[in-house]
Amino acid sequence: MDRHSRWVQFLKVLLPLAAILILSSVFLLSRSIETNVSAPFSDQDIGERLTDQVVTRPDYKGVTRKGEGIRVEARRASQSGELETPTASEVQGRFELSSGGVITLESNTGMIRPDKGTATFVGDVVITTADGIKVTTDLLNTSLDEIRGDSPGQIDGTGPIGDFTAGRMIFGTVKKDGPVHILFTGGVKLIYEPQKAER
Repeated sequence: MDRHSRWVQFLKVLLPLAAILILSSVFLLSRSIETNVSAPFSDQDIGERLTDQVVTRPDYKGVTRKGEGIRVEARRASQSGELETPTASEVQGRFELSSGGVITLESNTGMIRPDKGTATFVGDVVITTADGIKVTTDLLNTSLDEIRGDSPGQIDGTGPIGDFTAGRMIFGTVKKDGPVHILFTGGVKLIYEPQKAER
């Protein structure tokens, strides 16, 4: 038997033994697995999620016909019964305009209804635009199909030219495929501050 054949015979025995040793060391040296791990939810949380149909961190993303981005998310959403309207807490929205501007929305609670193409922001609603306008109100209805919304109640705001109040606010396009405008109506009062306008 030549030297080459002896090496082949030797490796036929050595390699399987080495494989067995490596596999056994993996199992012998592996850490013990903790089998008594507690669930991240309490029994009460699990019960609420089952009865109220709770969803954590719902996140809706869409694009309008014009290519504008719409995103609405919340910390938590729940629905008590089949006929109840689903409600969400700590709702945030972001409308990305085709012009490059952004409108952000925040509220304590609200409703996200992709089936109806609407999102409603309720309680301490804050609307902020990229050009420095900040508006607060109690209720804001918005669309998920286009950049559009309205606040039927009183609004308080501040902007580059000063502070203002109004009975109602509407934002959206006046003409089809036109730019987004914000319209304040219902007894608008403005405290004009020239120093703000000059900045």
